[in-house]
Order: sequence, then structure tokens, then C-alpha cells
Amino acid sequence: MRPLDPRLLRYAHSTRGYVALTAGLGVVTAALVVGQALLLAHALGRAVHDGADLAAVSPYLAGLAGVVAARVLVTGLQERFAHRAASRAVGELRDAVVGRAVELGPRYLAAGHGPGIVTLVTRGLDALEPYFVRYLPQLVLAATVTPGTVLVVLGLDWVSALILLGTIPLVPVFMVLVGRLTQGRSERGLATMQRLGAQVLDLVAGLPTLQALGREHGPAARVRALGDAHRRAAMGTLRIAFLSGMVLELLTTLSVALVAVGIGLRLVEGHLDLVTGLAVLVLAPEVFLPLRQVGAQFHAAADGVAAAEQAFAVLDEPAPARGSAPAPDLARTTVRLVGVGVRATDGTAPAGLDATVRPGTVVALTGPSGAGKTTAVEVLLGLLRPDEGEVLLDGPDGVVALAEVDLDAYWSQVAWLPQRPVLEPGTLAEVVGGDRAARERAAALTGLDAVLGALPAGWDTTLGRGGAGLSVGQRQRVALTRALLSPAPLVVLDEPTAHLDATGERVVLDTVRALRDEGRTVVLVAHRASLTACADVVLTVAARPAEVAA
Repeated sequence: MRPLDPRLLRYAHSTRGYVALTAGLGVVTAALVVGQALLLAHALGRAVHDGADLAAVSPYLAGLAGVVAARVLVTGLQERFAHRAASRAVGELRDAVVGRAVELGPRYLAAGHGPGIVTLVTRGLDALEPYFVRYLPQLVLAATVTPGTVLVVLGLDWVSALILLGTIPLVPVFMVLVGRLTQGRSERGLATMQRLGAQVLDLVAGLPTLQALGREHGPAARVRALGDAHRRAAMGTLRIAFLSGMVLELLTTLSVALVAVGIGLRLVEGHLDLVTGLAVLVLAPEVFLPLRQVGAQFHAAADGVAAAEQAFAVLDEPAPARGSAPAPDLARTTVRLVGVGVRATDGTAPAGLDATVRPGTVVALTGPSGAGKTTAVEVLLGLLRPDEGEVLLDGPDGVVALAEVDLDAYWSQVAWLPQRPVLEPGTLAEVVGGDRAARERAAALTGLDAVLGALPAGWDTTLGRGGAGLSVGQRQRVALTRALLSPAPLVVLDEPTAHLDATGERVVLDTVRALRDEGRTVVLVAHRASLTACADVVLTVAARPAEVAA
């Protein structure tokens, strides 16, 4: 990522106003720095050289106090707007990355990008805050204060200006050399953190199974090794940051010393007046200060820059083309899968699937594990484009391919219950939806009423993220109740009895029958015979091995 990547302005719109404001404040800061140096030089020159008393230099001191107060005010404004801009920009990038990941579909996430994106949009992009708050303002100051002060020094003393112009290029050279090494370490540190995040996510997701098998302590060594690797990468970056800071400080100190020695010799020889010499001496450190701060703050922002690069890599991935045709009314539309096949790592799953889903019927997809039942559901939902065949919507106004339909309008008519239901944080009433009477009727059918009886707040019980606070079976009942209350004409249930006992299975069967009685279309991914028995149509999904496909 360049110091100010145009992609950041494109994907995080709030950055544009912040950069413009920072540039304006940088110009003001440059003017204040010059004014401070000149006022201080005149005050000291009058007092030392001319022997002026306090009353004579008081106008200069008052002006100096005003300039210092103005610099404090400008710095405070910069900090305030920097934190706001950082929060907004990080939020916009998060939304953009998550939105693009959704557009890229489950195949992109299943290719190993999913855990990395989870870490990126949580911990990774948080590291962009130092970039906005500290690095970017210093970068703008380096582009405004440094040239402005050099021009002023050139007008005051061309010899000192030549010394500054000869030493200034050394600072960015060292910054580039150190920055390249730091950037590589930051990228490796972020990759290690993403592996650690993926390992922890997998461990948390599978912890109940590991505990049941007595293997919950097995992954601890791997997590510990990844944590140690991330710690070593972070400490390596810090060591480079301290060493580079020392190099920059030494270089700028020697440069200012050269200017001071030249001014001192010419003051002794009488070739330079005291006020000019003092003004140049005060301005010389200000020439290097923004450059030194850029070098120092680059290391604080390096992790954020590496995260931004990965975010841009996701955002630059070309998203599949989306249709714009209006979606037909699914209550009166037959959905047909014609020769659908999806390439997998070991062949094609499903392979050559033909299915007809008529309105008001219950269709069950069966087949061995790995045959592509869930993949067929993703194709049906428009989440995944098939590599073979197509999905057709045969509605009242004719036949249209799902690839040509506006998916947002299509999804608004679909209720989807995946294998692991996603429940948003909120009260049970907010999560389920519908009015109270409808909720009570649906809860009695799905068995959620028994769950409510055990909760002290009933419908006002607050759930955490993902339905935290409820067991897996209770979450399934909540999701079934929400599907029953949804007005969507097409309901897709992916193995709804996978985590339920016999009582929960009867609840699912009653829910499916109730949906069919309401005239809605139900598509089931089923393993149990009880589910296939309640279906109007049973379709067997098969896969094709890679060697046969070849």
C-alpha cells in the first residue's frame, strides 16, 4: 500500500473529507511554525543584541503565545477528527469487505478465505487506527511544513538552505530501506494472526465434539505455537522500529548540528545577523520533525497498512455478474434445476441434477454425504453459480434464468434455515418477528412455548450473538418459529433435524406439514426416513468422481 493509496479514498468515502481537512490544517500548521520561529527570533534578538526590556519585547511575546495557543488548537482538532475518521473508514472497509465476500459466494469462502476474512474484518482492520490518527497527519505535515520551512530558510540564509537540501533526501532513503523490511514482517505477522484466528475459530466451533471425545486439550499445543509465532513477529517489528527511530534521530540531529555550526561561525565573523541566525536555528529542527515523525509512526501503522492491502485484495476480486430482471412471484413459480453440476476438489458434486420444485409441494433432497445436497441448495438460492446446467424460474410471465434475476428481490421471497441457524442479537420477540398472537400460535406448533416457559422474561429474553443463551435444540426451535412466521413462499431447510432428538424431530415434521398446509413450497435436505416420508417428491443427489468426469 502506498502512503496514501487511491483505493482507500475509493472504498472509504469518509477518508476524502478527512484528507482535505488534514491538508488544510497542515498548511495552517506550516504558517504557525514559521510565525513562531520569526517571533521567537525577534524577541530574543531584541533582548540579547539590542538590550531591549520586557515592555519592548512584549508584543513579540504576546504574538508568540497566540501562535502557541493556535498550534495547540490545531493539534486538538486534528486528533479529534482523526479518531472519528478512523472509526468511519474502518467501518466502511469492514462493510465493503463483508459485502464483497458475500458477492463472491460460498465457493470463495470455502477455498480457505473465510477464516482470514473473519480475522481481517475484526482484529486486522482495527490496526488501521494508528494509520489515520498518527501516520497520515504526519505525512501531510511532511508535504506542507517541510517544504514551507525550507523556502523560508532559503529566503533568510541560502547557505543553511543548501545544507538542509543536501541532508533531507537521506531521511526518506533510510525510511524506505527500513520500511521495506518492516512491511514484510508486518505481513508475516498478520498472516500468523489470521492462522491463529482460524485455528481458534475452528477450535471453538468444534469444542463440544472435542469435549465429548475427550480431546479438548489436543489443539492447545498448536494454538500455543501460533501465538508464540505471532509474538515473535510482533517483537521483531518493534525491534526494527526502535532501531530505525534511532537512525533517523541520529541523522536529523547531525543535520541540524551542521546548520548550527555554520550559523555560529558566520555569527562570529559578522557575516550573519543574530535575528536571522536564531530564526534559522529554530526552523531547522522543524524541517526534519515531520519526516522523523513519519518514520516513527510508520511502524505503528504498518500492521494496519498490511491489513488494508489484504482488504483491497478482497475488494479487487471481480464479483460475479448479477442479474437485474424482476423476480417472479415464487408462490406461483416452478423452480427447475436442469443438469446442474458444481465442480469440487474431487469431482463434480452434485452432477447432472435435474429437479422440479412446484409451488405448494415439499421436495426432499437425499443422498450420501459429500454428494452435494447443501451445494444444490446454494445453487437453488442463487448463492452459487453452477458450472454445468442452470436454474430456471417458470412463472406466470414466462421462463427466466435465475442468473438474470435480481437476487435481492428473489431472496426477499425465500426463508432459509441452514444447518447452523444464525440468530441476531435481540429479544426473542425481535428475532422471531410477527405479532404476539401469531408468535404464540407458531411457538405452540414448534415447541418453542416449552422453552419460553423456562425463561424468566419469556418473549423479552435477550439473546446474545448467534443465539447465545440457548442450547442448540432451542435455537433450532427459534429458527423454525421464525421460518413459520415468515411470509416467504419458498422455505429451504438444510438438515433441520441434524441436532435434534425424537421430540425435536416431531416438531420439525409438524412445522413442515404446517408450511405445506399454508400453500408454501418447502425444500428439505434430509437424511432421516421420517423427513423423506413427509415429502411429496424425493430426489436423490449424486456426485461424479474426478476420474469419471475426465
